[in-house]
Amino acid sequence: MTLLFSRLSIRSVTFRNRLWVSPMCMYSAVDGVVQEWHHTHLAQFASGGAGLIVAEATAVVPEGRISPRDAGIWTDKQRDAWAPIVQAIHDRGGVAGVQLAHAGRKASTWWPWADERGSVPASEGGWQTVAPSAIAFDGFAEPVALDAAGIERVVTGFASAARRAVDAGFDVLELHGAHGYLLHQFLSPLSNLRTDEYGGTLENRARLLLRVLDAVRETAGDAVPVFVRISATDHADGGFTPDEAAQVSDWAIARGADLIDVSSGGLVAHQRIDVHPGYQVPLAATVRQSGRIPVSAVGLITAAEQAEQVLASGSADAVFAGREWLRDPHFGLRAAHELGAETTWPPQYLRARWR
Repeated sequence: MTLLFSRLSIRSVTFRNRLWVSPMCMYSAVDGVVQEWHHTHLAQFASGGAGLIVAEATAVVPEGRISPRDAGIWTDKQRDAWAPIVQAIHDRGGVAGVQLAHAGRKASTWWPWADERGSVPASEGGWQTVAPSAIAFDGFAEPVALDAAGIERVVTGFASAARRAVDAGFDVLELHGAHGYLLHQFLSPLSNLRTDEYGGTLENRARLLLRVLDAVRETAGDAVPVFVRISATDHADGGFTPDEAAQVSDWAIARGADLIDVSSGGLVAHQRIDVHPGYQVPLAATVRQSGRIPVSAVGLITAAEQAEQVLASGSADAVFAGREWLRDPHFGLRAAHELGAETTWPPQYLRARWR
């Protein structure tokens, strides 16, 4: 038995293994409604042996989309489009999660393969962005600082999205507090210059994240696991630090979060990251606090033995991967084969199990 292919139970959900699929934006939705692309894209990972598949950053309000092509879950039509995708994941033995998100000042941007870069103008379907402070991300349009009513809209948006996600059948909800999006923007002193109860001290900067967590936890009920993805460092002087990330994670677990998904960066264009295989694993270990905080690790984890070692070292409780699943949607089955681990194979693929 390997650690990577041992089961993990959180609240009412049991994951068949600890090799999971990170949320990855597809920029292929229409008015926030997911399409056939999303169905095929996500279901294949369940056939390929993933223990958990977390669907891409899914906007909780229209202005929370990263681009006009982003998925959403602020309407019932969007909820209903997600339901058959969730069922397809379940039919293949996987657990379905969704990342609830608001892009803040990094919203209303062009998708990666568009001819343009930066913010999408209103004439092309863009919109006014919002943030904790009126500070633009480099090369993007200036956002409007959220007032009290705007903050309440954010909290309500996350709660309503959580309700629709549960109704669509999702087993796990993840709050996107990383990669320079809205909740991360509040956490970092580089993007949050507020002087009210949402700015200044770490406790104040974490207030919106924790309020959103409270609202989602209440909406989701006791059975549904709630994860929080954080960027444990901004990779920039004066930014959010690993020690602050560990403290915020401690608060989040105390308020009802079940696992911290530890990533990094994305807040500022001048970040400096030493990118190498497993480069974020030490951050996960810091946040984990010797096993007191359940965490997952992510970031250039591309091989079965590497993922197994992350768990064996005590750095994390589970492993997310992204690019490797895109290269090989059967990464889970391949990893089990390479490690000699027992896992559930689709009967159609059994001929590949041992030879």
